Amino acid sequence: MQIFIRSVVTSLFLAAAAGFTASAQSFDEPSTDRGRYLIRITGCNDCHSAGFAASGGQLPESEWLKGDRLGWRGDWGTTYAPNLRLTLSEMTEDQWVFFARNLQSRPPMPSFNVNVMTETDLRSMYRFVRQLQPLGEPAPAYVPPDQEPNPPYVTFPADPKAH
Repeated sequence: MQIFIRSVVTSLFLAAAAGFTASAQSFDEPSTDRGRYLIRITGCNDCHSAGFAASGGQLPESEWLKGDRLGWRGDWGTTYAPNLRLTLSEMTEDQWVFFARNLQSRPPMPSFNVNVMTETDLRSMYRFVRQLQPLGEPAPAYVPPDQEPNPPYVTFPADPKAH
């Protein structure tokens, strides 16, 4: 009986360990589910999905990542969150990884965070975005600091260290 119990416990342990290993390995392979998760938790939708923050994160996925006409104005000029559905629809997965690794953008985009993401995470994000329809319009073009942007826009205070 003791051998039987030990055998059952060992079998359960091995089955649990195999399940754990399989789920841990899933992070080693790109997936659309992981991409969806990353897009949600890294704040991509906060700027790249119009109305996402105002809806408390309840914007339907069909509306995600279409960019926004809300400008972000500061000493750098005025920037707009691009439509990632259109942007990534024009890139291969490898081009996206290269782009993300080398992205240097104006505020408020935290390109320094994208630059250090794992290749698996970048590929997962790409696969999620690509499975969405490439819908929407391109974001407005960058406006230099000496020009007045069309509203709406958020104005950042000047950097006190820069003056």
